[in-house]
Amino acid sequence: MRRFLAVGTAVLAGFGLLSTSGSANPESALPDVAQHAVGGWVGTWAAAPAAAVPNTPDGYPGYSIRNVVHTSAGGGRARVHLSNAFGAAPLTFGHVTVAVQGTGPDAAAGTLRSLTFGGAPSVVVPAGAEALSDPVSLRVSADSNLLVTTYVPAASGPVTYHPAAAQTSYFTRAGDFAASESGAPYTEQTAVWHYVSGVDVQGGADASIVALGDSITDGVGSASGANHRWPDYLADRLHGRFGVLNAGISANRLLLDVPGSGAGQNALSRFDRDVLSVGGVRTLIVLEGINDIQQTPHQTDASAITSAYRQLVAQAHARGIRVLGGTLTPFKGWRVYDETLEATRQAVNAFIRTSGVFDAVIDFDAAVRDPADPLRMLPAYDSGDHLHPGDAGYERMAAAIRLDRL
Repeated sequence: MRRFLAVGTAVLAGFGLLSTSGSANPESALPDVAQHAVGGWVGTWAAAPAAAVPNTPDGYPGYSIRNVVHTSAGGGRARVHLSNAFGAAPLTFGHVTVAVQGTGPDAAAGTLRSLTFGGAPSVVVPAGAEALSDPVSLRVSADSNLLVTTYVPAASGPVTYHPAAAQTSYFTRAGDFAASESGAPYTEQTAVWHYVSGVDVQGGADASIVALGDSITDGVGSASGANHRWPDYLADRLHGRFGVLNAGISANRLLLDVPGSGAGQNALSRFDRDVLSVGGVRTLIVLEGINDIQQTPHQTDASAITSAYRQLVAQAHARGIRVLGGTLTPFKGWRVYDETLEATRQAVNAFIRTSGVFDAVIDFDAAVRDPADPLRMLPAYDSGDHLHPGDAGYERMAAAIRLDRL
């Protein structure tokens, strides 16, 4: 387990977080769970489908792709979600496996399981759809890596992927090696996730928490392969009691799409797929809006952004999901920063802090800003580009979350 920063009650009060009565140590107290996920299934890992890989009209026929994914909660059974969300034709998965990672592309001995779909060894997924595997018995530990391997036997159209994985995965063009415990066939590497969009576990965690956001949630600026995104650090603090699912997409916006990019559909468009349809969700954390402000065209009307927040909260509450609002972090020094954009950020943050729309507030802004220049990120937390935190900044963000509010 990674270490997390200790945060005292006085510091948390300074972040503007709501107080809690009845707990001697509210910032570290785990919340009570009123009910468990349906069937005991809880998400342990997720990556929001973002786009189709450019220039893949035939897909990757004959490829076996071994995706490395990191768990947040454990269990005794597992199942896998596969996505053809951005495909243009039916996609056939000829063979899919899951295993505990050994070293690199090697599966830990005795852990590799072939997956079925309604009892069949293969599945056809229509364009725009998803497939959920049958469960398999597999001892999955929290804070560990799994290998999800897909083999696609024939041309299938554009490949759905998540571009900013901050994780090395593996592939081979030589055919079906999904069942190979040895990683020797996997001679090539990739820095993105293909096809796989989620892993669920049963028999461990109580429920899951979803983090909806952009590159700051996706972990841009963190060390590759280290699982140092702020949702990862949050998962460390929860010690496997809850799954933590990352629904961040780099360059994503609340209100607009970016055609031809890997930035995904706007948050309102993808909300049902990436949040509401995920099983076992008790809490949503929203940290999104800075790209609406800083990307072209700039959204300088704060009310447009806050209206989107109201809609996200209303839809989540209709499903019994509580929603925590995260304030937008500083970006002075970023290439497009100016006073007009800063005024919009300040107006949005004032709404998050004071409107009462959210069930609780996480003041990420206060957690990482420089006390000597509050419009900037503290240099120790800055990845260097003045927009994205580095590892220490992401750890600080996770430490600012009061566990009793989840």
